Amino acid sequence: MKIVATIPLTPELREVVQQAAPGAEISDRACRTNDDVRALVAGGCDVMLGFRVPDDLLERAPGLKWIQLLSAGADHVSSWIGKNERIPVATASGIHATPISEYTIASMLAYAHRLHEMIRAQLHHEWHRRAGFMDTIEELRGKTLGVIGYGSIGRETARLADALGMPVLALKRNPGDRRDQGWCPAGLGDPEGKLPRKFFGPDQCQAIMAESDYLTVTLPLTPATRKFVGAKEIAAMRPGAYIVNIGRGEVIDEQAMIEALRGGKIGGAGLDVFEHEPLEASSPLWDLENVILTPHMSGANRGYMEKACELFADNLRRFTAGTGLLNVVDPLNGY
Repeated sequence: MKIVATIPLTPELREVVQQAAPGAEISDRACRTNDDVRALVAGGCDVMLGFRVPDDLLERAPGLKWIQLLSAGADHVSSWIGKNERIPVATASGIHATPISEYTIASMLAYAHRLHEMIRAQLHHEWHRRAGFMDTIEELRGKTLGVIGYGSIGRETARLADALGMPVLALKRNPGDRRDQGWCPAGLGDPEGKLPRKFFGPDQCQAIMAESDYLTVTLPLTPATRKFVGAKEIAAMRPGAYIVNIGRGEVIDEQAMIEALRGGKIGGAGLDVFEHEPLEASSPLWDLENVILTPHMSGANRGYMEKACELFADNLRRFTAGTGLLNVVDPLNGY
């Protein structure tokens, strides 16, 4: 078996892969463009690990049998999947559960305790102890969290929120199927789907938003989820509600959200993703005091590649044993 990795592997990570596939030939180097990927796979391969997937990959590696992405989302390779459905593409869904769920809870805590306002005050050397300001600070305990997209990230966020005393609601594509079928480190998440007090289907987005004090959007970007949270859904939110988006920017109607934030119709937003990235300097989101924004980095962490190679090793063992791979993208659903 020949494995090609379009990112350089440390000796430790190479050993993890080698133990999962003894005797495999491993070729790895940094590929920053599709042309770099084409050059690396020119000699052919059975398995490819990486972020980029050129549309003409099979012409360079006709013996390719499956692809392991290093990203949780697959929207950036949707055109390739549509043309080559016989080649399984597995995502890295599950490796981001810890950092992104912690980011989400951190954003909610910062908003609830007005840390974002305190940081702004610190920059201006201002001492804020006025009564009106202090009356806006609240606890998360007892507040309802709505999770829109109950995958690995949403489930781990739910577990942390439950520990903080927050009732959890969840929306998923098939609310009757509550088990998590994807990869997830042991002890994390909600594998059996037991934490939410209530499940909602895709046609009940307004309902879950109306019942939640805090919301987190963890949806992948597909034709079905584009603008999934639109003007009607945002209008259904509670007046002081706070929404966090760590999925994809295009899942929310950004202009409708901006109008609601400007007008005080909703409490605030924690945004890590945007319709256009990098976020334009002219965007009003930069200056809204009820917005906490970050540059698409909620999944960043020092152990990223270690988790990714752990998942890759699991799938390699499954591949050599002839059992089903984890996290295979369904071409119909796009994730």
